[in-house]
Amino acid sequence: MIENKAEAVKPYSESGSKKEQVAEMFDNISERYDLLNHLLSLSIDKLWRRKAVRLLNPYNPKVLLDVATGTGDFAVELMRLNPKKVHGIDISAGMLEVGKVKMVKRKLNNTITLELGDAENIDFDSNHFEGVTVAFGVRNFENLRKGLSEIFRVLKPGFPVAVLEFSKPRSFPWKQLYNFYFSFVLPLIGKIVSKDARAYTYLPESVKAFPEGQDFISILKEVGFKKVSEFRLTFGIATIYLAEK
Repeated sequence: MIENKAEAVKPYSESGSKKEQVAEMFDNISERYDLLNHLLSLSIDKLWRRKAVRLLNPYNPKVLLDVATGTGDFAVELMRLNPKKVHGIDISAGMLEVGKVKMVKRKLNNTITLELGDAENIDFDSNHFEGVTVAFGVRNFENLRKGLSEIFRVLKPGFPVAVLEFSKPRSFPWKQLYNFYFSFVLPLIGKIVSKDARAYTYLPESVKAFPEGQDFISILKEVGFKKVSEFRLTFGIATIYLAEK
């Protein structure tokens, strides 16, 4: 069985559950998260989400779930699919509050619902959704296989999950540039802007420990997904994993 070493990587102290610490971390940085997210990625993350939505389009999903929705950026992007309903769940109340304000300002609050929810215990019936998305969230799962199994459970047969996650470039010079940026530049900017020194050192630590590529594909298949594909983005900085129930 492939080990997910990221499960042992926590934002703060060794004591306490990873889930509690992740929720605390995102509560701490929620007010500055959107600014930092787009600043540190040079807004390329918006293009990555758009690509994921295009991959979902052939399935014509109308009821969707965005897991680890944060402030709802992926949920907003899903509106391109003209859905009837998008549910976003997250364990951080702080992030959700920012997201709810965003939905009201954009007049999307009737279609997009954001609520507290745990990826490892999703409060929806089995075979409920026609599409599930997760952007930069599976690294934070306390139990990756349990979270993916819950996603599998709530999906309707034949419909997709799209997981967008950081990965590691493999070729020169992108590998070296990436390692320098993630190890030195990102934590420094994150500390200055977010006022939480650990939040943006946790990020590269968890990315380094996470089982990407074929290892993650194997885990998806292990919990029951089929037709699994990967789409590496921007020299391998991020990857979209598309799979069906």
